[in-house]
Amino acid sequence: MGDDRFDVLIIGAGPAGSVAALVLARGGARVALVDKATFPRDKACGDLVGPRGVQVLDDLGIAVAGSLPVGEMVVIGPTGRRVRLPCFPGLTYPDHAMAVPRAEFDNVLRNEAIAAGAVPFTGQAIESLDGEAGLEGFVLSNGARLRADTVIGADGATSRVAEAGGMVDRRRVMWGFAIRSYLDQPVALPHIVLWEQSPWRALPGYGWLFPGPDGRANVGLGVGTLADRTSAASAVRLLPAFLDHLQRLGLLAAPPPPAGRLGGWLKMGIVGTTPAAGRVMLVGDAAGLVNPLQGEGISQAITSGRAAAEAILAGADQAATRYAARLAADHLPYQRIAAVTQATLLPHPKAMAAVGRALTLPGIGSALAGGWSIFWNELHDGASPGCARSTAAVATGVGRAVTARTATRRWFDQALAPGAQAYSDCPIARHTRS
Repeated sequence: MGDDRFDVLIIGAGPAGSVAALVLARGGARVALVDKATFPRDKACGDLVGPRGVQVLDDLGIAVAGSLPVGEMVVIGPTGRRVRLPCFPGLTYPDHAMAVPRAEFDNVLRNEAIAAGAVPFTGQAIESLDGEAGLEGFVLSNGARLRADTVIGADGATSRVAEAGGMVDRRRVMWGFAIRSYLDQPVALPHIVLWEQSPWRALPGYGWLFPGPDGRANVGLGVGTLADRTSAASAVRLLPAFLDHLQRLGLLAAPPPPAGRLGGWLKMGIVGTTPAAGRVMLVGDAAGLVNPLQGEGISQAITSGRAAAEAILAGADQAATRYAARLAADHLPYQRIAAVTQATLLPHPKAMAAVGRALTLPGIGSALAGGWSIFWNELHDGASPGCARSTAAVATGVGRAVTARTATRRWFDQALAPGAQAYSDCPIARHTRS
């Protein structure tokens, strides 16, 4: 069987890969969009698309039928105290997120990409194909041999593309694991639950209870494991106890056995991952673009997919450089604070418990709620002027100072900061971000 040649080969047809394929196909590129699964298929996720992701979908003219607008969020501290985080409209994003099951959402995006001209393939990327410039394709499990001028890895936290391209330092990667299920109970607002398994011993992550557009609740646990992936089993083991905790909080009636239980790995904070090298780019979870503090990944997947596609359409020769610089400009100010914070707190459950208790103290939580919402959800860039943005700016400044001398911060400064400055100095970049 001969090799099929494309302008761009995308491995993974989730939100990041499908948006990249859509933008590229609309721009006239010949695109192969590969996924190992037959669609529609499910994914372990909270099913929330943040405001930035909602804005990108609107920019691209993609309507997701049946999705549920979501605004405010409730954070419940370890002692049961509650803080309501507002969702403000920004200058570059709307005042709401969106809830939609991943089985439906991913299928919509993939179909949009195919309708725009992307060529779909179903099969697993098995054997890498190299050329003079390095990695340029894969042999699929169905026997197809695909090559391209540029390869995009959109194949999740355990990316085959990242492995084949030598783009991950496993010693530094900050892993996480999430398990999600559905309950046939309606929920009015999304809830984040900072849970202590015993007094002053916090879960190294959080639990959630989110509304769904079909009247079901999405419930789950996410834990950070840093480099130790063996501790992920704790999330699976603790899910029944977490459902009991939600019942004690009055958020659930007597919980029935959860349905559709599904787990998945997360790669957070970019740390240890080179997002672009030569003619290879990583997007979404493959690039580690999951928020280390609250686990959001869909918005980052969508925005990175579009950014990679736009970098390629501007010229394949320098696409990786432009893309890496764009990621650094968009995410470096927040990620180098959030990643260091996670890496510092996770090994210390008492410290995590103290932070959770302090943030939800009477008076403190309500005073910080607006800025907390903006900072925690990586919405400072593009936020509307006001007290909440000022509070987020203070949090960013304090975080930058506190994390300045850490090893993780030095990794960011060496790996990504030069590209961020180059991107900021570029006239086309200033136009794009204005």
